[in-house]
Amino acid sequence: MTTAIAQTDAEIRQCLPAMLALRQHLNPDQAFDRIRFQQVNDGFVLAYVKGNDTLEPVPAVVGYRYMNLLYSGKTLYIDDLSTLPSARGKGYASTLLDFVINEARKAGCQCVSLDSGQNPARYDAHRLYLKKGFNITSHHFKLDF
Repeated sequence: MTTAIAQTDAEIRQCLPAMLALRQHLNPDQAFDRIRFQQVNDGFVLAYVKGNDTLEPVPAVVGYRYMNLLYSGKTLYIDDLSTLPSARGKGYASTLLDFVINEARKAGCQCVSLDSGQNPARYDAHRLYLKKGFNITSHHFKLDF
């Protein structure tokens, strides 16, 4: 499997179906605008597994950025990791995790981290993270406005 970085509008739009499988609260235009905004303002990187047909949606995506945090040092933070429902169980998410772990090592990061929802729909993802060597290290707290 080959990975690539989505940089053009067309590449980002090809990634949207996979992204929206995870971010169902967004419509395609909202997701596109947020991705572009984050690319410009936050150093957001959108990587994807290349499909066989450049006109078809890609099967899986990962969105990440680099952060420097007091508690962990230079960190590659995964915002999003999503696979189309029809493409799950085929190794795409595993390939993308391997890709970002390698990118983090090349960038001199001390760790890779992510947050994941705690519900039965996420249990397969949790098993993958544990299999890749991730540890559950904290609870994530959020205050909405």
